[in-house]
Amino acid sequence: MIRQHAYLNFNGQCEEAFLFYEKVFKVENIGIHRFKDLPKDPNFQIEEADGNKVMHTALVINENTMLMGSDCIESFGHKAVGGNNAYIMLDTDTAERAKELYNDLTVGNSTIEMELGEQPWAELYGSFKDQFDICWMIHFEGNKKM
Repeated sequence: MIRQHAYLNFNGQCEEAFLFYEKVFKVENIGIHRFKDLPKDPNFQIEEADGNKVMHTALVINENTMLMGSDCIESFGHKAVGGNNAYIMLDTDTAERAKELYNDLTVGNSTIEMELGEQPWAELYGSFKDQFDICWMIHFEGNKKM
């Protein structure tokens, strides 16, 4: 069996984003590991300003889906850049759950690409970028089975 999980990168907003996602998905974070907690290594020195940034965190959404994330450390040459080259696609079992996820995830400064509504391939579909520049698709196939 192969499971597919999403791993999200942020520029210092990982903890804020995952606290928001905890509310949306109604699950608790399984832990936050910070860069300051890494063993000291003279080859990879963490600047004091980056110590509290999130090295790794995760939410178990269900038995097959996990959302994971971390902050990027610019001094290591990493920087998260928002774009539309990848989306997290949430396929729901009910129209109500699709509407709930859409409404919850679009809170804040979201960019709506396609309002949640009926499409030729789905009873409900919508796409947007959330307040953390993460791209999402919400899908409920419903009566549009292929």
